[in-house]
Amino acid sequence: MNGTQLPLNEDRKTLILTGASRGIGHATVKRFSSAGWRVITCSRMAFSEDCPWDGGEDNHIQIDLADPDSRSKGIELMRQRLNGSPLNALVNNAGISPKGPGGVRLSSIDTPVDVWHRVYEVNLVAPLLLARGLMDELKAARGAVVNVTSIADSRVHPFAGTAYATSKAALAALTREMASDFGPHGIRVNAIAPGEIDTSILSPGTDKIVEQIPMRRLGTPEEVAKAIYFLCSEQSSYVTGAELHVNGGQHV
Repeated sequence: MNGTQLPLNEDRKTLILTGASRGIGHATVKRFSSAGWRVITCSRMAFSEDCPWDGGEDNHIQIDLADPDSRSKGIELMRQRLNGSPLNALVNNAGISPKGPGGVRLSSIDTPVDVWHRVYEVNLVAPLLLARGLMDELKAARGAVVNVTSIADSRVHPFAGTAYATSKAALAALTREMASDFGPHGIRVNAIAPGEIDTSILSPGTDKIVEQIPMRRLGTPEEVAKAIYFLCSEQSSYVTGAELHVNGGQHV
């Protein structure tokens, strides 16, 4: 990674996306890039040469969202990369869902305290602090914030641990609060709650859940990315404080 900045087209929209290295994040980068957006990606991993979008390395920031110092430095780097230009969208996609030995679900009884803290720092605190830290740039664009929650935020899930599920429930509530607080500044804040999506983090036994989904299949990262794009576009210009469920009807 280096500090080189690409020439900016004043009409080109810009997205900052956390958790960009795989799955939904990877698909989101491709969706926005294909529409001509500049995408600034953020993840704990260094930029991979396998990523197929232009200017990716110059627009990548390595950041540990669980670490307050790394988070603060990362926000400052994001502002430097923007270099005074407006920010049209912030997508808080990064999230962690720790498991116990052998991939076992961590319940409210056996989740270690340090795991609770780390999960909440990444899944709840970071989305708020990024939006606050980038508020001036979002205001300048009358931009949009999308928080990625989860189907596990409303009902007990057989695989998602308690810390993960409750952090996502809190993020859904935070989305409503942010919509109320950021709205007068021209910034829309919404959430998207994916269900069972075909990514590398699926747990064994997911096939049993799929049998109960009305659409009888997993969702794809590309389908989630399309919904995120909608919430960042002018097509949703009067939508704020909403949580969009992308789950194939799993909870009907």
